[in-house]
Amino acid sequence: MMASIQKNGDKLDLAPKKFNMWIFIFTSSMFFAALTSGFIVYSGGKGHGLNVIMPSAFMYSTAVIILSSGTLFLAHKAAKNLQFGVQQLYLWLTFALGVAFFAIQVYGWYVLTYKMNVYLTDPNASRSFVYIFTGMHLIHIIAGLLLILNTLTGSYRNIPQVKNLFKMEMTSIFWHFVGIIWIYLYVFLLLNQN
Repeated sequence: MMASIQKNGDKLDLAPKKFNMWIFIFTSSMFFAALTSGFIVYSGGKGHGLNVIMPSAFMYSTAVIILSSGTLFLAHKAAKNLQFGVQQLYLWLTFALGVAFFAIQVYGWYVLTYKMNVYLTDPNASRSFVYIFTGMHLIHIIAGLLLILNTLTGSYRNIPQVKNLFKMEMTSIFWHFVGIIWIYLYVFLLLNQN
């Protein structure tokens, strides 16, 4: 009886946090929609297109973020099956892939700046949007990496399973969202690169 009350109490305490996550996802989606709308409005004028081919680094980072969603899915599945060692392994893999994504994106900036002569302060502001899109996304990646570390910490501390699963769910929602946003931005940039 007491365990049931504790479990229900945990669920009640956690519900507002989940609602806040969905509100954050909604507002972030609107933020990225506003950025892409701003790009469309600005680049609609004559001569304001990107006129640059996206670096191949962005294609590789797309593959990495998709792979990281797969490893996070496996971590969540392991947590549900009480396989905590497997959960931790896949969380570490997801974290490593997230760091790799970050590094590849920064390398993409290097290619844009030093090999393609595309700058944040480019006279053609359309090109600046590439840095704005990817920079704002990288801020979300950092938040996702912190969530993954928080979930990992909880799994090593043997927190109650209801909280472990909640952390996994929150991390999964956010990380998959970040992956979807990147795919959206990458496809958007590809379609507007000329």
